[in-house]
Amino acid sequence: MAQSNIKVKVQQFGNFLSSMVMPNIGAFIAWGLITALFIADGFIPNENLAKLVDPMVFYLLPLLIGYTGGKLIHDQRGGVVGAIATMGVIVGAPDTPMFLGAMIMGPLGGYVIKKFDQLVEGKIKSGFEMLVNNFSAGILGGLLAILSFLAIGPAVNGFTQLLVAGVDWLIGAGLLPLTSIFIEPAKILFLNNAINHGILSPIGLEQARSTGESILFLLEANPGPGLGVLLAFMLFGKGSAKQSAPGAGIIHFFGGIHEIYFPYVLMRPMLLFAVILGGMGGILTLVLLGGGLAAPASPGSILAIAAVTPGKASVYIANFAAVIVATIISFVVAGFVLKSSKQDDENIEEATQKMQEMKGKKSSVAGALQSNSRTLPDKVNKIVFACDAGMGSSAMGASLLRKKVKSADLDVSVTNTAISNLPGDAQVVITQEELTPRAKEKLPNAYHISVDNFLSSPEYDKLIDSLQNGVTEELSEVVEETEAEVTGKDHEHDDDDLLREENIFLNQEFNTKEDAIRFAGEVLVKAGYVEESYVEAMIERDNITSTYMGNHVAIPHGTEAAKKAVLRSGFTVLQVPNGVDFDGKEAKLIFGIAGKDGTHLDILSGIAVVCSDEENIEQMVQAKTAKELLAIINSK
Repeated sequence: MAQSNIKVKVQQFGNFLSSMVMPNIGAFIAWGLITALFIADGFIPNENLAKLVDPMVFYLLPLLIGYTGGKLIHDQRGGVVGAIATMGVIVGAPDTPMFLGAMIMGPLGGYVIKKFDQLVEGKIKSGFEMLVNNFSAGILGGLLAILSFLAIGPAVNGFTQLLVAGVDWLIGAGLLPLTSIFIEPAKILFLNNAINHGILSPIGLEQARSTGESILFLLEANPGPGLGVLLAFMLFGKGSAKQSAPGAGIIHFFGGIHEIYFPYVLMRPMLLFAVILGGMGGILTLVLLGGGLAAPASPGSILAIAAVTPGKASVYIANFAAVIVATIISFVVAGFVLKSSKQDDENIEEATQKMQEMKGKKSSVAGALQSNSRTLPDKVNKIVFACDAGMGSSAMGASLLRKKVKSADLDVSVTNTAISNLPGDAQVVITQEELTPRAKEKLPNAYHISVDNFLSSPEYDKLIDSLQNGVTEELSEVVEETEAEVTGKDHEHDDDDLLREENIFLNQEFNTKEDAIRFAGEVLVKAGYVEESYVEAMIERDNITSTYMGNHVAIPHGTEAAKKAVLRSGFTVLQVPNGVDFDGKEAKLIFGIAGKDGTHLDILSGIAVVCSDEENIEQMVQAKTAKELLAIINSK
């Protein structure tokens, strides 16, 4: 257990490091391309344009990392203070790019200002908020900049030089290929981010600044070892693993999503030797031929590798040769392992599930390899929609499915709840994709369905078809009784009080989803539905799992813990004709929700039914008055 906890902590640390670097990969690539093209040894040397190289690597990139690290801790204010603090390490170590320093001072700055804000929350006199906010960020940021200039910068500089000397020694001694013994298993265990973004990339950037390239960028990013394993499964595999390997190979090699091959290795642990030896062969090829990249290749796609390879034919040959050699070695070893195995079938779905359990969250590519590993029970009498708080998205999804169940004349209870309150007798559990791992942990023996659009998921119709072919057990309670079982109260209320015309806002414009959510929350506060603290809980809830429902509809609401801040149930509707981005999806109708004791569920059910029809959505987006929009909502 202790070892498992340590592994999880390292994974989380690596993911945090990655979260500081990954959003800024575009800037790294821009710097790498400028370096590869215009330095003295570049593809098209240009002394004037080469002046961009040092300012970008010394100032732009560390400041971006520091800002992002602070923002991860405490949003915009954390980012600003993190960037100020990062400036101290930049100036304190003027001869070394301060990527490691930025990874320290950025989050530290965010943490310090977050603690200050928590300390003074509710204690600032009205009218002085902006003054306190600005001066606190400036003073604390300035103090941290001085600290980092005097102490952190020189210390990190010394540590970086030590690491660089160590890598140079490994290269000089011909021992660099041995790093694959650690790197390849680390990838399978999802510890690669801690190694790659915490050590290899910062040192690689230091080397690339001096020479225009670094071999370290290809130690982990080389797709050859994984490709060799997948090719072996294509030729020598069995069962579902053989069938899925070609698609996985394309995703891995061209898409750069390396975790697609992890389940194949986990299914046969002996294949670790294949990826380790393949990685060693690739690194040895790079050392012998002088390969390397000008910037990190992220994702680890052959296309990304080609894009950041310095513009010299010899380096292109070395890099592609390293990929080919790694692939061949890994393929030969993996083929031997598979051919010598007596296993009749290889269940890639079980291996994928194991991988996701190790990762601690749903894999972004696991859907390409697995379906639901459990079968639908022969007799289903209880379906539960679950979300974080149990009062928003799950209620809408349950309303839609309940209507489908009734139309199909099935005696099945459909209700909703928070994941933490999932009843033990739930046979089918439906959740958003990001929440499915939590639901499975809570009820591992239930049949779980993941959806990405609660308003129009095809999974509903598939489930209804399956139920019609196998469900005969009758309900002991009607739908209304099961709803009361969840809420503990009848749903009698005044619809006019829940959703009033004055709480409907037309033709709104928002720069970010946070702006939209905050606006909706403030409306609920002014209307007397919730306390002020509920607004931040709405933003927190959307950060946990997107409140975008599908069909251009979002329903921001508070976390489960914020239910105590709800004074009474109520809604607000924001019409955003030009849309606002909700994690890559465009929301044009935003329903801000405050639910207390289930009294909001009836009207929420009506909203769900209306919003399941895209024609209704279009009519509401085009509505000219609040009364017109409200009439559409009340039409069902």
